[in-house]
Amino acid sequence: MSLDGIRVVVTGAGRDTGRLLATAFAERGAYVFVAARRVDAAERTAELIRERGHGGAEPFACDLASPDSVRAFAVALAGRTDRVDVLVNNGAAYLHGEDLGDVEDDDIVDAIAGAATGTVLLTKHLLPLLRASARPDIVNLISGCGEVGHRRSGAHPAFYAAKHAQAGFAEILSHRVRAEGIRVVSLFPPDFVQDGPRDASSELTARSVVDCVLFAVSQPRDCFIREFRFEQVAPVGQD
Repeated sequence: MSLDGIRVVVTGAGRDTGRLLATAFAERGAYVFVAARRVDAAERTAELIRERGHGGAEPFACDLASPDSVRAFAVALAGRTDRVDVLVNNGAAYLHGEDLGDVEDDDIVDAIAGAATGTVLLTKHLLPLLRASARPDIVNLISGCGEVGHRRSGAHPAFYAAKHAQAGFAEILSHRVRAEGIRVVSLFPPDFVQDGPRDASSELTARSVVDCVLFAVSQPRDCFIREFRFEQVAPVGQD
């Protein structure tokens, strides 16, 4: 599929799934605005895209847990482009731990601020650029932890809280911007691995999650895919 000329923002693109998303869009001809908490991490992703010779990329610093950083990124982006065609809200700090006491207070605040408040603020400040696009999409990489009744992850309760907030925001946003032709697509993958076999008995891989994103944004404009829900491979005897 070709995405030539499409302008894409990917948050949390300094490593892992975010980097894979950024490079996958670029490989299909998109110009990617690479955002990461640290600008040097964003620069490494942008350099990787340039080395491969497809699409294009520019790096930006954006700490989603800091409203000032989010606003500064939005201003800088508006100085570089007159539109955004796809916003991928991928950035979020994962927290592991089943007991509330497993994680320090500052880490809890940071995780919820980044995934919940950061997603809301960045989407708010980029809406003018999205509205200037002829094919605007907002993609939210949420998590199975944002599903009602999901209990299979070893993530900390604060991560569950952050992802439920993100899911609630995506649901109402999809309803309210539908009339403008803005598609809001949310993915709820279970805990997944970066690399591995892609067969029916294996864990979900980052590449498969990325392929779902590319599929959704490549659909004709009459096709509004709201959510991707995934079955989860679980050990025998585990619900």
